[in-house]
Order: sequence, then structure tokens, then C-alpha cells
Amino acid sequence: MATLLQAEALATAFEIGLVDCLISRGPAASDALAERLTATPRGMVFLLDILTESGVVVRSEGKYMLSREFMAVLPYRELMELKLALANLAARDILGGFTDLVMRPEQFMRGSSFHRLFSYDRCFGNDESDRHVTSRWMRITTLLTRYESAACMAHHDFSRYRRILDVGGNSGEFALRLCRCYPDMRAVVFDLPLVCELGRAHVDGTPERDRISFMKGDVRTDELPTGHDLIIFKSMLHDWPDEAALRFIHKAARSLLPGGRILIFEREKIAGVKQPFPFSILPFLIFFHSYRPAETYVGFLEQAGFVDIDIRSVNLDLPFVLITGQLP
Repeated sequence: MATLLQAEALATAFEIGLVDCLISRGPAASDALAERLTATPRGMVFLLDILTESGVVVRSEGKYMLSREFMAVLPYRELMELKLALANLAARDILGGFTDLVMRPEQFMRGSSFHRLFSYDRCFGNDESDRHVTSRWMRITTLLTRYESAACMAHHDFSRYRRILDVGGNSGEFALRLCRCYPDMRAVVFDLPLVCELGRAHVDGTPERDRISFMKGDVRTDELPTGHDLIIFKSMLHDWPDEAALRFIHKAARSLLPGGRILIFEREKIAGVKQPFPFSILPFLIFFHSYRPAETYVGFLEQAGFVDIDIRSVNLDLPFVLITGQLP
């Protein structure tokens, strides 16, 4: 998914059933694939050439098959398909709007179709339109969290915690992953009213449902519930200016048990680019103005009274920063 053409070729391979055909029926010549999938012979060769160049397929003895490298990442198909769809949407905004993105980000965001996906103002209503809009972006963030939370869990020991609070925890996907891994853990997801309703439905069919609760609220105006030994801010603080982010962290400090910890997991400020950005991360580049350096979050934690601050870098589509701090 490094270039637009490679990304489109892979999206087409998924869409027309080429990937599924090669999985179920094995290696095949281009003309046989064209016939099975009702493509023109020349079109199929063109598609296979791009897929070969990008490492999705390999050719041996005149037949094409999925590469071992691609088969290794195929379990992440739903994530690839999501990123392909999001990249296409973001590309429409960036094409012709890049100058605004760089020079006038607020103006860019006002005209951005991608940014309008995330209509948080609709999370206070409950009519059919509100539910449709909110559930649409929650499906996106849930799937991203499913994989990003796994990376976070691989770089931090959560076994020490029993009661966690996920602020802006969305559908409860991160809480669900944690409770599934740690049977003694209980979690509260704090989020906007409609998000909590849809989140409750998301976890209701799981064995962990009784250990995950949702609390409706607005972190801008409400205090956080108390009695937790870990509070998580995942991919949430970058949505807010410095003053608001600092205020939220102070609220977390008031909410935690003595000796409790805070965990921040966010994309880090983009700096010192050493290689071309792949097409697939366009959706995340749109928000590059909002990503902070680790030092900024460390300063926030120190102002809120946290000590024993630890910083780790986690490289995913863009570098993430994982920062923890402890209350005395």
C-alpha cells in the first residue's frame, strides 16, 4: 500500500475476488484468472504486474500465487481493507487541499470530508441519523483500536491493575482486550452518551461483558469517576488543545487512587522524515498538526503531580509514544 496505484491494485484484488480465488484454487495463469473473474486478459495482466511489483503475488512457471510475505499479513485483511478505504477518502481531501492543510489547517478541516466522519456533536442525540453517523465512525476507531491496543499491551505490563478507566474509550474495544487478557480486571469506559450506548451493544455478546461498564459523561465539563488504579487516554488527547489536554490530565490525577497510574498512548509529533510516506497513512497525516512530542505530555504529567514517568516509542503506521506516570 506504498503508492496510490499499489493500494488501488490491492483493493481491486480484494474486491473482485482475486485474493480469495488464489487462496481457494491455488496458482493460476493470468488468462485462467481473467476467465474466472470475468476480466479482460490485458486488464488482468496489468493488475497482476502491479501486484507482483508490490509483493502481493509471485509468478512461477507461468502461474501466479500469493507471496509468502502477503500470506503472513493476510490475517490482518480487515485492517488492510479499512486503511485502503480511509486512504482513498483522505486522498480526495488532500488532492487540491494540501496547501490549506499545511498553511491553514482549520480551514482545511472545515472542508474535509474525512474530518466530518468524526461528528462528535452527534453523540448527544439518539435519533436514527445520530446513531448512523456515530456508529459509522465508531466502527473505524474500534477496528484501529483492536490492533493498536495489542501493540500497547505488548509494551506495557497491565497485570498489576485491577480497576481501569478508559477515558474516551469509545466502543470499549481496548477495555475488552484488557479484560479478556486479565480475568481479575474490571473496566469503566467514560464517553459521550450515544457512544456509551453503542459501546454497550459492542461488548454485550462477550464473556467479559459483566466486567465492563460504561459511564456517560463529557470530560470537558464532568469530573471522572473515582477509585481506579489506572486511567488510560488512548488516541484521545491529540483531539484537544494543550489547555484542555492538561485539564483532562489534572482530572485524572484527582480521580486515581493513591499510587495509581496514568497511561497515554498517542501518535507522536512527526519530525525528521527519512523516507517517503506510504499512501496508506494519508488518513493519519491529516491530523499531523495535532500530534505532540513526548516531552509535552511529560510536562503535563509533571504539572499534574505525576512521578516515575516512563516513555516508550512504539512504531506502527506512524511512531506512537507510550507514556506512564504514577501518583505519589
